[in-house]
Amino acid sequence: MTEVLTGRKTLLEARDLHVQFASRGRKARAVDGVNLAIGEGEIVALVGESGCGKTTLARTLLGLERPTSGQVLYGGGGLDYGSRALKAYRREVQLVLQDPTGSLNPRHTVYEAVAEGPRIHGLADEQEIVRDALSRAGLRPPERFFLRYPHELSGGQRQRVVIAGALALAPRLLVADEPVASLDASVRGEILALLLRLREELGLSALVVTHDLGLAWNIADRVAVMYLGRIVESGPVEQVLTAPRHPYTQALLSVLPESPEPVVLTGEPPDPTRVPGGCRFHPRCQVLGAGRAAEAGVDGKCKGEPLAVLPAVPEPQVACHYAAATGE
Repeated sequence: MTEVLTGRKTLLEARDLHVQFASRGRKARAVDGVNLAIGEGEIVALVGESGCGKTTLARTLLGLERPTSGQVLYGGGGLDYGSRALKAYRREVQLVLQDPTGSLNPRHTVYEAVAEGPRIHGLADEQEIVRDALSRAGLRPPERFFLRYPHELSGGQRQRVVIAGALALAPRLLVADEPVASLDASVRGEILALLLRLREELGLSALVVTHDLGLAWNIADRVAVMYLGRIVESGPVEQVLTAPRHPYTQALLSVLPESPEPVVLTGEPPDPTRVPGGCRFHPRCQVLGAGRAAEAGVDGKCKGEPLAVLPAVPEPQVACHYAAATGE
């Protein structure tokens, strides 16, 4: 696959990706067949509740976890897990962590935090690189922050330092794991605006991992909704979030303040060592529970017929027997 959107070449791709972990003598299927592609200059939001596998997928795309099967491709070639190749890869694909307080060493100054990557990669003109990265991250004048420590900064400034540390290596893609979850509401918009500006100025691509569909709406070009290790709905953000077709996506959207009626899902997400048969969402599905799937004649399929893995395509798509039967 070379293109996922018109005019956009694929930069990073997960192809039939599976990641399993041993758990109490069984296999936990954390990522259970995922196809996902991120184009050059594109922002993709990966959304889902805690435990759905989105962070494991992000770590696998970064090369921090090895897939049990399937493949991660970067620039059209398979990811090489040799130490030298991974070092070069991680210069181009950088991680932005959720908690800036936890990801910054309290004993290191801002300068040392941002300079760490360039030092590891042996880059010349270290001070100029740090100055430029801080400036691009919105910390100006950058010299004013060189000798400050994390505890002397606000939460938004700490997150900007983390972003500057990623920018110091001139990456092509950022993987941002809940990048504004720990920030005050007043600061969240500033950080999102910064990510959008970096995309415009530098052509950066990004995978934004979040449970917040409001964040996805504000920043993403496309959204992929993940449940129990698999993507169940994806497409352009406007289409998926204004007309969600999967009952799980509808339930996630229903908790937003502007939603007329919240959907309360029953129970907790199933154990990934015991993935339900049929549609993996069926034990909690409000459509099945309300009898609408039976009216459409697909309740048996929901409980017993597995759904195909969604391909990595730009068009809206959904893995749901009820949606397929009714066109809803």
